[in-house]
Amino acid sequence: MAETNGSSSPPTGTTGSGTPEPPHAKRMITFWLIISLVVDVLYYTLAGPHMPPGDMTSAASGAQFDLNILMICALPVILGVWTYLGYALYNFREGRPGTLLTGPMAHGNFRLQVGWMVGTTVLVLGLFVFGTAELIIPAGAGGGEGPDPIWTPTSHTVLPIQVIGQQWKWTYRYPTYGGFETTSLVIPDNTTIAFHVTSLDVIHDFWAYQLGIKADANPQQDNVAFTTTHQLGQFTVRCDELCGLWHGAMYGFGHVVTKAAFAAWATRTEAQLAANTKLLPPFQWTYVPDANGADGGYYPDNVDPYSKVEIYGAQKAKV
Repeated sequence: MAETNGSSSPPTGTTGSGTPEPPHAKRMITFWLIISLVVDVLYYTLAGPHMPPGDMTSAASGAQFDLNILMICALPVILGVWTYLGYALYNFREGRPGTLLTGPMAHGNFRLQVGWMVGTTVLVLGLFVFGTAELIIPAGAGGGEGPDPIWTPTSHTVLPIQVIGQQWKWTYRYPTYGGFETTSLVIPDNTTIAFHVTSLDVIHDFWAYQLGIKADANPQQDNVAFTTTHQLGQFTVRCDELCGLWHGAMYGFGHVVTKAAFAAWATRTEAQLAANTKLLPPFQWTYVPDANGADGGYYPDNVDPYSKVEIYGAQKAKV
């Protein structure tokens, strides 16, 4: 008479009714591979070209490409979790005839578990390498790199534009056109732009959405961000750092125009604002807030000068 241990569990590979256990892992993997391929192709062809921030500049198109690659990698992971949950809820639900709820088969599939962990680990490490390369190869990602950028454009003709944040507006100075300052941001097409971002008071954040540019504006700091324009059109500029009561109203629009139209605009504006430009502090990459009265009294005028070389603030009229 055979000995028993009192267990009523069926042997490995069979259901509670004694019939062979279906190849659950193969079923799930097959379905997962098919649905992942279909969803990735649909996403890349239908949604990918329309994902933000678009392809108006090199920085924007690079960000769009990176986002699409990340989504293509993430979708199979999401679908893998959903496939397992859906399959388990349907096939292993309580009360389903022949379902094995306990015993050896409830302990999992070791090869499947190892495959999932190895696969996701390789995916994460691969994305790390991809992300690092995407920062280095295109010379940055449209973000501020400080006054001494690690990565700089290969172009030998770069148009510098100074972006000045202050409560609660953006102004722009064009050093190659006499240093005039205006609230209009106009840039030429097919041109590499160096945005030199700074502030006159508190911390702001310059976010030119469709250009793929985003750089903090800090007082006394020159934060440089590069991009190359590819398309004509309008783009949105916002402050993306809480900077006070009217932070939400600190936005505007810029325009990418043809090179000829930009040269005509810049030359015309330089002439129109020549008298105002003479009243501005001499052009430099950063400004002491007291230089134009934007300090709110934080830097006392000529009482304890911020600089021992230059005198800031309104001067007393000579008698």
